[in-house]
Amino acid sequence: MKTAVIGSGTWGMALARLLFDNGHSVKVWSAIESEIKELREKRTHKNLPGIIFDEGIVFEDDLEKAMESADICVLSVPSIFTRATAKKMSPFYKKNQIIVNVAKGIEESTLEILSDQISDEIKNADVAVLSGPSHAEEVVRLLPTTCVAGAKDMETAKLIQSVFMSPVFRVYTSTDMLGIELGGSLKNVIALAAGISDGLGYGDNAKAALITRGIVEISRLGTAMGANIETFYGLSGIGDLIVTCASKHSRNRKAGMLMGQGKTMDEAMKEVAMVVEGVYSAKAAKALASKYNICMPIVDEVNAVLFENKDPKQAVDALMLRDKIAEKIGI
Repeated sequence: MKTAVIGSGTWGMALARLLFDNGHSVKVWSAIESEIKELREKRTHKNLPGIIFDEGIVFEDDLEKAMESADICVLSVPSIFTRATAKKMSPFYKKNQIIVNVAKGIEESTLEILSDQISDEIKNADVAVLSGPSHAEEVVRLLPTTCVAGAKDMETAKLIQSVFMSPVFRVYTSTDMLGIELGGSLKNVIALAAGISDGLGYGDNAKAALITRGIVEISRLGTAMGANIETFYGLSGIGDLIVTCASKHSRNRKAGMLMGQGKTMDEAMKEVAMVVEGVYSAKAAKALASKYNICMPIVDEVNAVLFENKDPKQAVDALMLRDKIAEKIGI
C-alpha cells in the first residue's frame, strides 16, 4: 500500500522503517526543516543513532505531496500538535484514506481524545489508532513488539493489522478506540509517578504498587466514560503502563525521576529534551476524574507535584497514608 507518515519524530521514523520493510511505499513529512534535511542527505535521525534509513523512503516538506496518493496516513506528531496538524491535513484529505493516529494524549482544553480532535478538523475522516508497549528505540531496531490496532469497525482494524504486522511486530485488533486511547494517554501520568518514586530512591515494591493501583485508576475512569474494562488489562492498558513505568527509554519515567531527585518540572522537561506527554495529560486526567466523579489519588498527587510545587516525598506519603480500604477493582 501507499503510506504517508506525518511527523518525523522517533516513533514516526520507526514506523516508517517498519512499513517500508513490509513492502509498502513510504513518504515521511515533517514541519521541521532541519530533520527533513538530515534525513534526505544523511538518511539518519539524531535521536536514533546507528540507524540508516533506506533510500527508498521519500522525505517531504510539502504536506500535499506527502498525502496525495496515500492509502494510509500515519499521524505521528506529539499530542499537543495533533489538532493543529490535522487542520493542516484537512485540505489534502481524500475520501477512503485512513488516518492512523499513533500519538497518545488528551487535550486539556476540551478533554477530547486524539481521534476526536482529528475528526473535528477533518470532517468524515476514517480515523483509527495503533497503540501498545512500543518504544521507538526498539521497534526501529526490529526487536519483537506487540500492539493493538483500533477502529470503529473490525474491517478497518484488520486492514491496519495486515499493513503493520511483521515477524517482529505483532498486531491485535479491537473496536474499543476510546479504551485504547485512554489507556495510552493516562499511563503517561502514572509513569511520572513511577519515575518520581525511582528518583526518591524507593524500590521495586513501590513501583509495583504504583503500576497495580495505577491501572485500577485508569480502568475506573475509562469504564465510567464508556470503554471496555478488558481493554485496560490488555496491550494498550497494563502492557503500555508496565513498559512506560519501567523502561530506560521512557521520557515520562525519566522526567519523573528527575523531579524525584529535586528538579522542577521545567528543569526536568528541558533535560529530557523531548515532549513529555504525561505533563500535558495530567491536568486533563484530573479534570476528567472530576467530571465523572472518579477517585484517582495517584493522578491527584502527580498534578500536585507538577503544578502546585508539592514535595514529591510528601506526595508519596499522602498516598501511603490514605484511609484504609479493601482491595477491589473500582475502589
